[in-house]
Amino acid sequence: MHGSDTLVRCIPAIQIKQKSGDYSREFCIFVENNRYPLEIIQQLIDFILHIDKHLIEIVQNYQTWTYLILFLIIFAETGLIVTPFLPGDSLLFAAGAIIAKPESGLNLILMAVLLIIAAILGDLLNYHVGRYIGPKAFSGKIKFLKREYLEKTQIFYDKHGGKTIIYARFIPIIRTFAPFVAGIGTMSYLKFASYNVTGGILWVLSYLFLGFFFGGLPLIKDNFTYVIFGIIILSILPPVVELFREKLKSKN
Repeated sequence: MHGSDTLVRCIPAIQIKQKSGDYSREFCIFVENNRYPLEIIQQLIDFILHIDKHLIEIVQNYQTWTYLILFLIIFAETGLIVTPFLPGDSLLFAAGAIIAKPESGLNLILMAVLLIIAAILGDLLNYHVGRYIGPKAFSGKIKFLKREYLEKTQIFYDKHGGKTIIYARFIPIIRTFAPFVAGIGTMSYLKFASYNVTGGILWVLSYLFLGFFFGGLPLIKDNFTYVIFGIIILSILPPVVELFREKLKSKN
């Protein structure tokens, strides 16, 4: 018997091999509804703050598959508008630090190329989703999505240019929404693509190589959690400062 607050999750037809033959079995786990979301958030925070330890476990358990796992994380963080919470800057830095260890067996150049491709493809997908959904979403059928919002977005990109796409690469969460908004604002594909490629290369190489050359230093290695905090704070500082300046201007 399980209470009303318990959620039953089952994984059907798992193939299990034994010497006597193969058979299928259904596994079920019981999770309390009111705790499940909180546990996910806690695990995510733990993964981000101790990303170096978790990446070491990934490398040890999956070895060559680590390339694919990191590729998918970077692609999702930049390409899926519903996953801006995934680690980006900290993941690249930690990956560089781990690659610097000979026992990791990972290749820096191969990792850099794969993650650059992931970052570029992620933004590209986000741009096209914005371009496809944007005009329909702002057609007037959805009341809180006003046409004036779309026009303001277009004015913003006309004012600041494609460099916005490059700057956004270094700002968590915003880098996930920037290509989506660019697609909504009808920024030309060629213009977006050029800044997308440039931004993707600069973003991946900067953090990956910083981690590779400095992540192994005793001071950083022994205080890696604080370094991750520092990366996050430095990443979100520019938009906060800009917002503060805009408020001061509006008051004056």
